[in-house]
Amino acid sequence: MQNLFNGIYKGKKVFLTGHTGFKGSWMALWLLRMGAEVKGYSLGRVSVPDHYGILAPDMCFVEADIRDGSKLADEVLKFKPDIVVHMAAQPLVKYSYSYPLETFQTNIIGSVNVLEAVRRCSSVRAVVNIATDKCYENREQAMGYIETDPMGGYDPYSASKGCVELVVSSYRRSFFNIDKYGKEHNVLLASCRAGNVIGGGDWAEDRLIPDVVRAASKNEPVFIRSPHATRPWQHVLEPLSGYLLIGQKLLEGDKAVSDVWNLGPDKKSNISVEKVLYRAMKCWDAIGVRIDESHHPHEAGLLMLDCTRAKTKLNWNGVWAVDKTIAKTINWYKQYYLNKKVLSITDLNEYILDAKNKKLVWAA
Repeated sequence: MQNLFNGIYKGKKVFLTGHTGFKGSWMALWLLRMGAEVKGYSLGRVSVPDHYGILAPDMCFVEADIRDGSKLADEVLKFKPDIVVHMAAQPLVKYSYSYPLETFQTNIIGSVNVLEAVRRCSSVRAVVNIATDKCYENREQAMGYIETDPMGGYDPYSASKGCVELVVSSYRRSFFNIDKYGKEHNVLLASCRAGNVIGGGDWAEDRLIPDVVRAASKNEPVFIRSPHATRPWQHVLEPLSGYLLIGQKLLEGDKAVSDVWNLGPDKKSNISVEKVLYRAMKCWDAIGVRIDESHHPHEAGLLMLDCTRAKTKLNWNGVWAVDKTIAKTINWYKQYYLNKKVLSITDLNEYILDAKNKKLVWAA
């Protein structure tokens, strides 16, 4: 595994914010198995149970808030990382309606704190900011959004992530300008926008798959509020492969990659919640569904990404189609709840093998 991504991560020091989160815990697992030295910075346990706690990876971490700029900067300076991967966020739409101030402070000011910490640390060569497709001004259009489309956001979470993208763009122009790379600074900064991510180990509240499997584990039906909402579903390992590929290019000094990138599945993976549930029920007969379309806070009905740029410029492509993505996800939870098995390493190994068989650039 240490030869993946041109072997760039072996021995590299990676400062990873949000390492206890769903995507962050998978990222920590993958980086460690490639031989990276990882330091995590995150709030404590994000759910019960939690994927990071189950994995219990052998890595150093700091339990702290990214809103604490002084603490964050001190920890980055002490570690002297080669690359910073910023994944920490308040990531939930419904929660953002109840706690908008916390959402804006965590996502916007927290991200500013990360970038300011990078400015103070001379060892950093690359920064990968993890964004979301919800940063776009969503007009419910059938055409996928491209990287130059305007930022927006109806709910506080989406608006906060749109603001973060403006912040990142400002820092890239003002402090990490590629025309001054190697002269006035040595940092390349990219931002990655992914669609709806599923996979084992997510227990966040008010997310489709976690809600479904929690209910199934108790032999109860799950209440679904937006059965016709359509999203670009992808396994958590898909965007992670993109983040790691972009990180590789930045560490290699490829200035053209210091930009914004959409990372999503092909159009066949853009399916409704209802269709996701139908496929999930075929994988685990304990899953039951009831529809509750009473009043709920606004959420987008249709949201799609156009990932042509990443496919053509980075030669990045997905590995698992939507049916396999759902099957692998539901089976992870089924094995966890019924047999106390954790399939994360098994899934990661299979994903990498399938990528090798597809001759993807990062798996060569």
